[in-house]
Amino acid sequence: MENKHLQQSEYDQFRTFLEQQCGIVLGDNKLYLVKSRLAPLMTRFGVDTLSALVNKTLSPHERQLRAAVVDAMTTNETLWFRDAYPFELLKTKIFPEFSDLRRPVKIWSAASSSGQEPYSIAMSASEYQSKNPGSLKMGVQITGTDISNTMLDMCKNAEYDALALARGLSAERRKKFFKDSGNGMAQVVDPIKKMVNFRHLNLLDSYALMGKFDVIFCRNVLIYFSPQVKAKIISQFAQALNPKGYLFLGASESMAGLSDSFDMIRCNPGIIYQKKQ
Repeated sequence: MENKHLQQSEYDQFRTFLEQQCGIVLGDNKLYLVKSRLAPLMTRFGVDTLSALVNKTLSPHERQLRAAVVDAMTTNETLWFRDAYPFELLKTKIFPEFSDLRRPVKIWSAASSSGQEPYSIAMSASEYQSKNPGSLKMGVQITGTDISNTMLDMCKNAEYDALALARGLSAERRKKFFKDSGNGMAQVVDPIKKMVNFRHLNLLDSYALMGKFDVIFCRNVLIYFSPQVKAKIISQFAQALNPKGYLFLGASESMAGLSDSFDMIRCNPGIIYQKKQ
């Protein structure tokens, strides 16, 4: 369709804009993704062509549009207990190490998307405490951050439809950790919901106000960034972790050549990174 046509020069300008705003590097073959993600914004902002939308986005005065574009381009699908092993390692290795801690265990989900990861962490903590009475006496505090305000609103509401609930969630956990809220929707139960707080954060910005954490999850995010941005983010994660704290990356992500602040620990299955003292 003519109204969704983009010149190569416009696509290149948009790629530069997106990398500057949030670090995401779009390849030469991602024009289809830009079209599919931005097309719905044409009607919302009263723009007739995708070309006009992109050119308008490049204006620093179009704050609302720029925020909506970044929001659209950074929204990713996710699922409950993705890859399984990080949540098992929490229960078999990490929580036992922190079981006598005299303060809450602090965990950061650094790209919380629509909330599945931080709430899966909270459910894992609840399951561990149920099987190990008296452990983690001060509880677990989970912070979820994302660049998308739309996703953060979903996280805070903690309500999901049948399709989202079917992605990675067992019937047992569905029954234990959710309450029906009508119209085929279900909401995370309050004890789990209260373990998690959410805030807006661009991973390119400073983490100084976040405080210190024992565990950071940043999975399937670094793949979108350039090597220089990856190294910067990992360096900031190291500063945000307590000594001997843990970092989870995605199954296909590696820290090779990016940082010497961590020891790689091979688990069965999976790999985690532990901050050096």
